[in-house]
Amino acid sequence: MTGILIVDKPKDWTSFDIVAKIRRISGEKKVGHSGTLDPMATGVMTLLLGGATGFADLLPVHDKEYIADLKLGIITDTLDITGKVIENREFDISKEEFADAALGFTGEITQIPPMYSAVSVNGERLYKIARRGETAERPERHIKIEKLEILESDEKSGHFRIFVACSSGTYIRTLISDIGEKLGCGAVMTDLRRVKANGFTLSDSIGIDEIKGASQPCDIEKHLIPVDSAFQIYQGLTVSEAQARRFSNGGELFTDRLRDCKAKGLYRVYSPGGDFLGLGSNNGDGALRIVKVFVNK
Repeated sequence: MTGILIVDKPKDWTSFDIVAKIRRISGEKKVGHSGTLDPMATGVMTLLLGGATGFADLLPVHDKEYIADLKLGIITDTLDITGKVIENREFDISKEEFADAALGFTGEITQIPPMYSAVSVNGERLYKIARRGETAERPERHIKIEKLEILESDEKSGHFRIFVACSSGTYIRTLISDIGEKLGCGAVMTDLRRVKANGFTLSDSIGIDEIKGASQPCDIEKHLIPVDSAFQIYQGLTVSEAQARRFSNGGELFTDRLRDCKAKGLYRVYSPGGDFLGLGSNNGDGALRIVKVFVNK
C-alpha cells in the first residue's frame, strides 16, 4: 500500500501512536511521517506509506499554519499549560498592546528551541536532558513568521487566540513565551492546532473517529493521496517509453532530448501512460539526474 495519508491528529495522541495505529490497520510495515506534533497538539499530520516513505526527506518545505490559544501571566517549564508552573505574574494587557508586542516577532527572527523538545544536542534529545532536571546550551535557529494575527481576545482573563503562518521548524510555544516576556507578564500556550503543513490542509485529512472505525486495509487505502500530489510545485515532465525504462533503472536522461526540460530545477517525471516515475534534477549540465525513483510497493 503506497501513498500519502493526511490525518487530523487528536489531542493526547503521540505521533508514534498515529503511525502504529495506521500500520496495524493497513498491514503496511513501512509507515512514516514528515514531522512530529506534541501530544497536546491537534491537526494536520502527514503520513507516508509504502513506497512513499522514500520521499519523506524530499517533501517541499511549505510554510505551516497554526491556530493557538494562550494565557498571559503564567510561566511553565515546558512553555505550555501541561508543564510545571514556575511563576505566576500579574497582567493588565490590552488587545492593542498584545498586537504591538506580537508585531515585533513577525518577519525573519531567531528562536531558541525549548528544553522540552525533540531537538538533539550532542546526540541526546533535549526533553531527556530536561527530565533529569538539567539544561543544555541550544543553538539559535533562524525562522520566519509570515503572519501573526489575533483571532480572539479576552483582556480580563488574559486569554488570546492567534493565527500564525510560519516557516518549518518554528516552535509556537516559544513564540508565545517570547511575546509574554516582551510584555513583562509571561505567557503559556494552552492549545495548538496545525491547519496546514506540506501543502495539505485539514480539508485533506481523515479524522480519528474514521481511523478508529477502520478495520480493513481498504478503509485506509481509499483515503490515500498519490505521492506526486506533494510535489505539484515542480514542473511535470513526460518521457518516452525508452526514457522511462532508463529513468526507472537509475539512468540519467539527456535534457536536449526532453522537450519540456530546459530550465534548471526539480521535475516530476512521468511515463507516456501517466505513471509517476520519480523526481529528477536539471542542474544545467545537459542531464536530468535521478533524485528519487518511485517504487509503487
